Amino acid sequence: MNNSIWEQFQAEFMTILTDGGSLMVPLTLLALTIYYTAFKLFYFFSEHHFYKVNRDRLIGLVEKPSIAKDELRQVLDYTQNDEVSSVDEVRARFAEIFSSYLSEIDSKRAFLLILITTAPLMGLLGTVMGMLTTFSGLAISSGGSTVDQIAAGISEALITTQTGLIIAIPAYVMATLIQKRRNEMEACLTTMEALTIQLYEKKLNLNEESA
Repeated sequence: MNNSIWEQFQAEFMTILTDGGSLMVPLTLLALTIYYTAFKLFYFFSEHHFYKVNRDRLIGLVEKPSIAKDELRQVLDYTQNDEVSSVDEVRARFAEIFSSYLSEIDSKRAFLLILITTAPLMGLLGTVMGMLTTFSGLAISSGGSTVDQIAAGISEALITTQTGLIIAIPAYVMATLIQKRRNEMEACLTTMEALTIQLYEKKLNLNEESA
């Protein structure tokens, strides 16, 4: 039963690939690249999930880094160790952390958006090519080959347009979710930076008062 369904799917896929014309192969490769890039970004967020901690919990972790775990512990240790001697240095270290996480996300998401934009445009190009095939068939004298050429042109025009949209719409939703998670990560790091600076300023004030 499973083999039968798989064979039927393969047959239908090959039919669509053939009827869609020469642009179906580039569209297929484009789809694979888009979804590979998107899932790679989702995997990045699953690997670096420290940003999901709520603000109240974050306040406690900043004040007592020893109870933090994994990446949060590494970030807090890096920004609160004994080598940090000024607020400017705290900001500089957080700038490094922002760059290490967000730069990679931003570059891959920008690449993803370019690919997503390309998909419907490539589908539109297929529409134009299909219509040219149709008009070419209309220009030829009547006969069975003419009808076949017109039908092939219409199929190419419709299938490529549909394929481009099918690729782009879910991918755009995924890109929106990626941006949402990216913003959550940025907000978490911004909160950590603000809390760390506040903590450091308190320590400086206490040192000045005791001096």
